[in-house]
Amino acid sequence: MEDSTMRMFSDVAPFRRDPLSFLVERGTTATEPLMPLAFGMRPLFLLTDPDYIKPLLKMPEEVMDKGPMVKKVRAVTGNNVTVLGGEENKRRRAVLHSVVGRTAVEGLTPMLARETRMAIAEVMKDGTFDARQFGASVALRLVSVVSFGANALSPEDVEIVIQALRQAMVELANTIFGPLQMPWAYLAQRRRIEGFKQDMIGVVRRVRQRAPESAIIRSYGELGLSDRDTADEILTLLLAGHDTTGATVAWLCHTMATMPELADQIAAEADAVRDDEGEIDFAKLASATTTTAAVREVLRLFPPGYWTGRGVREDVEFGGRKLRRGTAIIVSPWLFHRCSRFWEAPNEFRLDRNYTAKAYIPFGTGPRVCIGQALAFLELQIITLEVASAMRLVAKEPLGAPVPGVHLSPPAIPMEARERQSIRTSPSKNSGLASDEFTSSELAEPFRSGCPVHAHGGT
Repeated sequence: MEDSTMRMFSDVAPFRRDPLSFLVERGTTATEPLMPLAFGMRPLFLLTDPDYIKPLLKMPEEVMDKGPMVKKVRAVTGNNVTVLGGEENKRRRAVLHSVVGRTAVEGLTPMLARETRMAIAEVMKDGTFDARQFGASVALRLVSVVSFGANALSPEDVEIVIQALRQAMVELANTIFGPLQMPWAYLAQRRRIEGFKQDMIGVVRRVRQRAPESAIIRSYGELGLSDRDTADEILTLLLAGHDTTGATVAWLCHTMATMPELADQIAAEADAVRDDEGEIDFAKLASATTTTAAVREVLRLFPPGYWTGRGVREDVEFGGRKLRRGTAIIVSPWLFHRCSRFWEAPNEFRLDRNYTAKAYIPFGTGPRVCIGQALAFLELQIITLEVASAMRLVAKEPLGAPVPGVHLSPPAIPMEARERQSIRTSPSKNSGLASDEFTSSELAEPFRSGCPVHAHGGT
């Protein structure tokens, strides 16, 4: 009896020691599409064949859903497009797609580039900075202007939103990683969550009418969402948009610091894609092939959403197995991106890879693919080009290991910035979340306390 119980939990210890290595090792040695994991009594499988990724993620919601993790996320972020299903999910995704979809982001380019240059100018004042903090800060700055508009927030509203983000991230970490709460602790948490939600609702009410037509907050109003639902959507967008994009920016900065010839090539592309007024021309971005490949390769090496999950709601046959209701399946982009079965020298940075391969899924795939992927990729291109154009980066110490939490986060990355050429900035405007009081490490830290894969779900 004791031996069988130990076998039932035999994967827990190696996973806790090094979750990222555990996932890759299991994927590399896999002999079937779904490999069983010994994490407890509940059946749990790891998907190891990229041919099954899209079929799995396209399964009808009545057969497979996003698993129990959704309930934990919903408890903090409320009803939003990441946790809703069915027709309401499609309705809200359509609104987001109209603002940040592939055909809609072109008009955002000048605003995003201007805000990026202003963020670069701030870090250039001291000459040294933490790439992790810079990445999260500039990413939050960009997603805020898309959400609210370039000058719609008052200084007071900026501080309210920053505090709400801090509190939301703490409560998410407590909900996902923390132990089961006693009733009084749970009620206290609910009061804290309701407090910052009421603050965000107040911001929505004040900002909605003065925000520009292109802002996401206006689009949600036209959809008829309540102030609460709009606040939930905006808060979720800010949380996800700054954390994932910001992490990738940090790794891109380190890559350019350690590969100066690559940085020089990207700087040359930055000059080549500008128009007569010196602004990045969206139509010319396709010619910035080195920049695009560098962004894609960093997303391969460090996929921010390094895992997701599915929960079986009805008995079903999949991947050569009969899966019972209650079974959970883990899908790990980290596994697929770092596995030698799918990539030559998977841990090396190379620009000549095939990024159309089924094993390349930095934004997911299927009907629930990341709705903001076009915006995120544009932001990463712009930030990479503007950083290389303005600065020569020097890494002050070797890169530490990535930190698996809700997302894959970078460690602290201290850097030195040397001016390559002067930064053009437009007259200062209130860009939203660009407060001097904001430090991205304060927002990110709650997510560095562990990995939620054991919860058998995904967000």
